[in-house]
Amino acid sequence: MSSIEIPQTAAINEYAIIVDPNDNVAVVKKSTFADLEVVLPSGNSIQLLGAVPPGHRFATRDIPEGDFVLQFGQPIGTSLGIKAGAQITHGNMTNDVPIVRDLPESLHTPEPDYLPIDERAKFMGFKRDDGRVGTRNYLLIVPTSMCASHEAQQISTLAEFTTYSREKYPNVDGVVAIPHNKGCGCQEGSTIDVMLRTLANYADHPNVGGVILIDLGCEKTNLAQVERYLLKREKSFDKPVRKIGIQEVGGTQAAIQRGLKDVEEMLPEVNRTSREEFPISELVLGVKCGGSDGFSGISANPSLGRAADWLVRSGGTVLITEVPEFCGAEHLLANRAKDVETGRAVYRLVDWYKEYASKFGAVLNNNPSPGNIAGGLLNITIKSLGAVAKAGTTRVEGVVEYAETPKNRGLNLMQGPGYDQESTPGLVAAGATVVVFTTGRGTTIGNAITPVIKLASNSPVFERMAQDLDLSAGGVIDGTETIDEVGKRVFDTICDVASGLQAKAEIHKHREFQFWAEQTVSL
Repeated sequence: MSSIEIPQTAAINEYAIIVDPNDNVAVVKKSTFADLEVVLPSGNSIQLLGAVPPGHRFATRDIPEGDFVLQFGQPIGTSLGIKAGAQITHGNMTNDVPIVRDLPESLHTPEPDYLPIDERAKFMGFKRDDGRVGTRNYLLIVPTSMCASHEAQQISTLAEFTTYSREKYPNVDGVVAIPHNKGCGCQEGSTIDVMLRTLANYADHPNVGGVILIDLGCEKTNLAQVERYLLKREKSFDKPVRKIGIQEVGGTQAAIQRGLKDVEEMLPEVNRTSREEFPISELVLGVKCGGSDGFSGISANPSLGRAADWLVRSGGTVLITEVPEFCGAEHLLANRAKDVETGRAVYRLVDWYKEYASKFGAVLNNNPSPGNIAGGLLNITIKSLGAVAKAGTTRVEGVVEYAETPKNRGLNLMQGPGYDQESTPGLVAAGATVVVFTTGRGTTIGNAITPVIKLASNSPVFERMAQDLDLSAGGVIDGTETIDEVGKRVFDTICDVASGLQAKAEIHKHREFQFWAEQTVSL
């Protein structure tokens, strides 16, 4: 019986990726073994001192104690003395990195290189009376507190099994609710403001064609409070709306029956709006990552960044959040700001979150989860440098609070946590009509009213979770595709999903909703 011989010497690109020419580490893309000799682009070769798992990195040259370990052309830590071929670990690298925050008073980043009008893509969307364009047309049940969430969920579930059908109402995407565990007797102040703003922005979202507002009747976060937030907007709230008070109509069963009757009466009206063709500039894209690995910042995130750039260059809007994952890369965003004041706002965004985390005895360097670390993201700097790539390369136009609608088109940063079930709804409340969510470990989360497209960072996880993930950037790691090629596929899929193609999370009816009811930074 013959055995297969494994080559002991190979070009580095067979086993690993050097992300930037200035890097002194390489990221492993398939299983390695001790004594493997890899030939560097320079022609020199090094020998691995041990097996390095995929997603992790090894030194491509000696890194003396005190020198910076470099990936993405940026410091990701400080060496404690690392030999060429050694795996980079918490044992031989500290998390200390310099962040230089000087911003020139004359900072002025040029506008994006906009595409000619006739070269911009189009999509089929739903136009609202205020001029915004949605990618979906939902009838939404909004409970103003936890005390009305059960009834809201019952109304939407029963309606989808009885009253609603796609055959009867082809222009309606479903009857959905956003049950949650907040409200009622919550304290006054910023927390209640964030909650009410989120609920009002969902009701007023361009992906929503009709709304049923429901409260218990005695809570602080009642119908009148949500209506007050709806009346604050610059343009009038003008879509079919019904209101239900559970105590007023006689309790749970009466409220559910009333809600089902309202749904039946509203569906024909919501169905009157149909898809029309619009320029892609009307799209608002939320970019998100979760279950990240060592490949996310090399394949999926920069590929999504290319798609984000094309949207911005087409006159569209991009929103990025997860502020803990700006930490260690905030200087890159600040120096891309349109002006110095916007750059300072980026720093305030991160500094507020650091202070917020410290109140709970936490530091942002603890952000990478066990799954992140197992996948190669040893610290927040590595994670952040890869995470911000989702936003592309265009200038930062503005900074907004959680669930706040940006005032400018182009790239905007939104305050918010890294927790997927709160940051994704925050992007939607801020106006995202499509979300692209990158993942290296695999994730299934969706959203109640906005399609969430999943982009895998590597081929194995895409093949293993093909029923949940829409696209793969694994070809960048495998060497079969470029970032530009994957980015074009992502952009085309965004256009298709915006026009009605269902993302996998929609097919599985993932409709997660929660919000980050915390005080946010005053910008």
